[in-house]
Amino acid sequence: MDTSILLALQNFREGAGGIFAEFMQKMTFYGERSTIIAIMAIIYWCVNKDLGNYLLLGFSGNRLLNGFLKITFCIYRPWIRDPRIVPYGNAIKTAGGYSFPSGHTMNASTLFGGLSLRKEVSKSGRVMFVIAVLLVGLSRLFLGVHTPQDVLVGFCLGLCMMFLTLKLTEYISRNPGKDTIVFCAGFAISVLIVVYSLLKKYPEDYDAQGKLIVDGAKMAMDSLKGVGYAMGIITGWYLERRLVKFNTEISLGKRISRGIFGLISYYAVCLIIAPVFKGLFPSVVGEVLSCFLQLFYVTFIFPLFMKVFEN
Repeated sequence: MDTSILLALQNFREGAGGIFAEFMQKMTFYGERSTIIAIMAIIYWCVNKDLGNYLLLGFSGNRLLNGFLKITFCIYRPWIRDPRIVPYGNAIKTAGGYSFPSGHTMNASTLFGGLSLRKEVSKSGRVMFVIAVLLVGLSRLFLGVHTPQDVLVGFCLGLCMMFLTLKLTEYISRNPGKDTIVFCAGFAISVLIVVYSLLKKYPEDYDAQGKLIVDGAKMAMDSLKGVGYAMGIITGWYLERRLVKFNTEISLGKRISRGIFGLISYYAVCLIIAPVFKGLFPSVVGEVLSCFLQLFYVTFIFPLFMKVFEN
């Protein structure tokens, strides 16, 4: 059934002359990890710190869950399972490795789905955010890089994770001292996933040319990236609560300057400093550290700099 749906969408895409495909390529952009992180960082630094914390913590949970499930089920991409499926344009560049569940859909569920669960969001806003998640998921189907099962499970799991994160943040707001337990639990889960990723056996299937279809070692590394992001968020969140305590109750001018300088410096960390860390350490350690640094910068280092500089 998954294949028949994708083939029907593919026929429609080709019959429409690529008009809708271009729109879907733009929609899939809103499920990309770098896009989601940038938007959440702006919310965290400049709009509403508590809302940003909630989204970032939910993102860490979804990254851990997505990576764990992908390397557990090891389901190949649609065009590998059925050569009749042909991904559109360069969409295949955003679809490496295993297919289940959809990472883009879980990312969109973190941001847009997470916002739709907040009480302060209006009904029209909730509808808009849910539509955004659905469009990101539909774009993955329309472009031929995921199956309906990948997208549906990613959507449900992403929203469930955000619901649990919402309840967790509400609990911590009532019991501030419990943040240590959350930090330790998150760190312990991250370490277990690292061990699991490195010890697990991966399928070794080859194509007609004798080339390995999916490199298990590379997929383990992709899972470790999620661990690095999660550990960076959890550690930064905990230390910021204890040591920095910045706030977003500031003037519009400061919000704008925070956002501009924050994004510029964040991308500098991602493109210049993180690769240096990656090169200085062995592959596994370097991969985790480089991803850790990027989100630790968002959640702790830049807020600390803001607090010192603005004071």
